[in-house]
Amino acid sequence: RPDRLVNLLTAAVLGVVQGLTEFLPVSSTAHLLLAERFLGFDDPGGVFTVMIQLGAVLAVVWLYREKVWSVVSGLPHDPAARCFALLVLAGVVPALVAGALFSDYVKRVLYYSPIVIGTAFVAGGLVMLAVERLRPAATVHEIDRMPIGRAFGIGCCQVLALVPGVSRSGATIVGGMAMGLERTTAAEFSFFLSMPTMSAAFAHDLLEVRHVISADRALEISIGFVMSFVAALLVVRPFLRFVGRSGFAPFAWYRIVAGVALLAAAGAGWL
Repeated sequence: RPDRLVNLLTAAVLGVVQGLTEFLPVSSTAHLLLAERFLGFDDPGGVFTVMIQLGAVLAVVWLYREKVWSVVSGLPHDPAARCFALLVLAGVVPALVAGALFSDYVKRVLYYSPIVIGTAFVAGGLVMLAVERLRPAATVHEIDRMPIGRAFGIGCCQVLALVPGVSRSGATIVGGMAMGLERTTAAEFSFFLSMPTMSAAFAHDLLEVRHVISADRALEISIGFVMSFVAALLVVRPFLRFVGRSGFAPFAWYRIVAGVALLAAAGAGWL
């Protein structure tokens, strides 16, 4: 049916949007929600939005598969592997706790508010510019050498990403830079935090909706998932090269301009 084909094509486009923006500090959730509204895609409860994020996360697992495997296989006997796993765990726990407590409220109240998203865009961009200018000199150049307290602090920053528009990667990367991590080290730690964090979000949503996902809905999610995987696979390495060379100011200005435009559109009654 023509309308069915349109829905599947829309799911594919949204998957690309998700994959391209998941690891950029611009909020993939906000871009996905706005794209869904613009394209007229119905996503009750934000299930599609959360579930296709796992596609992007699996792309990072694939790109870092050697490190992931060395940590997992080394847990029984390698102190370095256990130390790395402990850093990731310290960074993940705050988000898991906050997600369990507040995710339902966030989805019900904040997800579809252009005012919330626009404000978070602008505020995040301003914080990003401030940290780029005022951050302390980088003292941590490898994840393995990061103190566990800083990992926990970055995890607390990740909690802010429950608010659409904040950006999970943006919050963790900027938080890491503020705590003395070098740019690309902060970005890579953000990637590793995304693996258990987004996997847990996926499992939570799947458990909640497993009885109501129709075959048509499952197909849309599958298409979005695959396109998200492919798009993220293509963007992660260039992103790291770009921030190592140019920093985060371009993303900050994009956030500010997009946020102001969004707030203006909402104020004019267009959204």
